[in-house]
Amino acid sequence: MKPALQLKINQQLALTPQLQQAIRLLQLSSVELEMELREALESNPLLELTEAEGGDGEAEAQPDGDTVVDIAGDGESATADREEPNYDEPDYDEPMDFELDRGNYGTPATDDAEGFEAQDSEPEDLRDHLLWQLNLTSMSARDRAIGVTIIEAIDDDGYLHENDETLQSNLAGLYRVGADEIEAVRHRIQQFDPLGVGSRSLSECLCVQLDACDPQIPGWHAAKALAAGHLEELARNDRAKLCRQLKVDADDLDAAIALIRSLDPKPGAQIDPGKAQYVAPDAYAFKQNGRWSVGLSPNCQPKLSINQQYAALIARARRDDAAYLRGQLQEARWLIKSLETRAETVLKVAGAIVRAQSAFLEFGAEAMRPLVLRDIAEEIGMHESTVSRVTTRKYLHTPRGTFEFKYFFSSGVTTVDGGAASATAIQAMIRKLIGEEIPARPLSDQTLAAELNRRGIEVARRTVAKYREALHIPSSNERSRLG
Repeated sequence: MKPALQLKINQQLALTPQLQQAIRLLQLSSVELEMELREALESNPLLELTEAEGGDGEAEAQPDGDTVVDIAGDGESATADREEPNYDEPDYDEPMDFELDRGNYGTPATDDAEGFEAQDSEPEDLRDHLLWQLNLTSMSARDRAIGVTIIEAIDDDGYLHENDETLQSNLAGLYRVGADEIEAVRHRIQQFDPLGVGSRSLSECLCVQLDACDPQIPGWHAAKALAAGHLEELARNDRAKLCRQLKVDADDLDAAIALIRSLDPKPGAQIDPGKAQYVAPDAYAFKQNGRWSVGLSPNCQPKLSINQQYAALIARARRDDAAYLRGQLQEARWLIKSLETRAETVLKVAGAIVRAQSAFLEFGAEAMRPLVLRDIAEEIGMHESTVSRVTTRKYLHTPRGTFEFKYFFSSGVTTVDGGAASATAIQAMIRKLIGEEIPARPLSDQTLAAELNRRGIEVARRTVAKYREALHIPSSNERSRLG
């Protein structure tokens, strides 16, 4: 066989350092972007901030004309018509028109030192709250060590699920303790705030809380019996059986059930640190002259430029220094270019979302239309993966609140007229129907499905049940008992 020469054409995408940086910046949130820019400004002498001209923080929060897209028009960003800057031959005499809000870099929102300290303090969790009370309680060092071990084993709901053997093994390095000693300390912890914390079961937790109530309260004795051994019958709402077992009439049973419902089945949940999540909008949707527009937040388009003094040193610096400065200059140009690309991409995606969900902005969640990433990607001419990066941890401020970009995407359900209704809209309808129901006669999932079908939305009972559970709404039987 004669040797032959074959030519094969193959296409490959090379992820250059510049492209990798652009992708990484694109998926960062506003807060993460600020941190990234801080590090870049500290490490790269060729980068500098350009001071914003006048205005206060309130004025800077409003999008300006250069970063606004009129979504009622052709949907193209105003930045698209601007002349593309020459990054290969940068003009150091004219810094690029980006803006960085310096006021966001660790500046307190108020001059009140006391208020700022309170905002910066770490919230107290359940264990800290219990340990504080333990330290105020008079007891021996041995009992205190047992108490610390018990508190560390209590879950967020306030229950102790560790058995005595496990607690004894945890204390083995300090003391050899018996089960009776553990029980004695645990009973003292149950009297801490919140009452009933450290219980091993729901029945015990409710009994501890009832013991702290006045026995003269109507229904107290029946409630104590209910909590001690009849919670399963209570959950089934078997009132006739409960009356027979407790030897009480219907009125006494009602009083006992009302007392049980006034107790807290999860006492530990009262002490919630409530970790704050700070959200900085990346874009704004607002209405001007009857038309919806989208603007970028100042945090999404920082004002960076090349330091002219360091750039001028490249020509007369020594070889090693010049090589270092040229490398920093290249990184600075890449960063500025990536930031510009990020801002334009976020603006395009935000504009496409607002165009698609303008009915939501006008009428609320019930008017939300089905939307998937592919729809936005096809409209703006980008890949779905790019749209996915943009919609992650990016937030849009609207007159109806601030939402993550992903909030506006949901699957659809076919309607009678051949259209589609989004899952978000159906959930909003279900929430509204349940909110308007008569408490004594709650709507079942089948009834909700029938009502939605009457309104033209073809949805099955199991789908209604799935959406209801996603909204954390109890079933009709549970709502009837709670009602």
